[in-house]
Amino acid sequence: MGTLTMRGVRKTYGKTIAVADMDLEVGDGEFFVILGPSGAGKTTTLKAIAGLVDIDTGEVSINSVDMTGVEPYHRNVAMAFESYALYPQKTVAQNLASPLRSGRSGTFSETDQQKRIDAVTTTLGINHLQQRLPRELSNGQRQRTALGRVLVRPADIYLLDEPLSHLDAKLRASMRAELKQIAQTSSTTTVYVTHDYQEALALGDRIAILRAGRFVQIGTPEQVWRSPVDSFVATSLGQPEMNLLDGVVGRGQIAFLGDAGRIPVWSGGELRDGQRVRLGLRPSDLELDRGHRRDSADRLTLRGRVILVERLGRHVELAVHVSGQQLIVVEDSDHAPAENDEVTVQIKLANVHVFDGGDTGEATLRLGSATGPGAAARPEEAQQ
Repeated sequence: MGTLTMRGVRKTYGKTIAVADMDLEVGDGEFFVILGPSGAGKTTTLKAIAGLVDIDTGEVSINSVDMTGVEPYHRNVAMAFESYALYPQKTVAQNLASPLRSGRSGTFSETDQQKRIDAVTTTLGINHLQQRLPRELSNGQRQRTALGRVLVRPADIYLLDEPLSHLDAKLRASMRAELKQIAQTSSTTTVYVTHDYQEALALGDRIAILRAGRFVQIGTPEQVWRSPVDSFVATSLGQPEMNLLDGVVGRGQIAFLGDAGRIPVWSGGELRDGQRVRLGLRPSDLELDRGHRRDSADRLTLRGRVILVERLGRHVELAVHVSGQQLIVVEDSDHAPAENDEVTVQIKLANVHVFDGGDTGEATLRLGSATGPGAAARPEEAQQ
């Protein structure tokens, strides 16, 4: 078990800032996930914790002990690399045994080593491959072997760099559950890096969204999903990603650009007249209105035309053209409209996020807590 603290950690490569003045605290036994796109600085962050790169400034502490400048060997962390890093001349069992024979994990008898190897390989579904060499394995089997080499030994902190990226979808889903169970059973602190929002939401006790070497938001899965601090965080979570529609504030309402409709909001709040905003609508929160309901205090209807239907088994993704802007709507495939059909999209105002329309994209409010009294204006009223 271990705690991790980073204070003002910075790492640059020439003029490129890989990690920018990073502050972070990870609690004992916590499963902490770092989510971000390629090039955000995820792997560099892990390497800074492990001591595999020399940081320019700042401090990395493990169990309240300053590890800045301490060699990786003495940090008692175990890291799984996305690139496997297996010994090509050793079997799966020998690869897994190597950290148990290094001395840094304590002394294990041959019997204890084999027990730990058997337990980990069974969990990872590679028990029958123990005598194979890496060249005889598939990419997924190699990645599970690399992951097993980390999990097989005791450590204060596990550092996992995209450990499931080469697995097929079915195995990846089952391995997520196994990983969480292993972490909970061992009570080992885990820092897990991924670009997959589903992994982040499923695994993380807390999630940190990383962009250009900086943490944009840190919170529980529920917090980052329901209350994203900006449009970058909002669009990082969900597939298809959140719709962003342009609008402008005026007279206590947000008018969609293109006069598609207006949403009432409290006047005198976080929004000001003339402010450009972006309205965030998750596809899963939208539905087609087949009952021809009128707008109300808690709902708004937008009328548009289907320009694309993408069938994905039981569900379809619809691209709906609404007054010059595009909405993605997820719909049941049994009742999906066809391309060029005119449709009405129902929006629950409580699920609408409002972001600043400038470069920052910062969240200003969530309409569920800021909707004013009275009915939303119908599209035809927006033109008056």
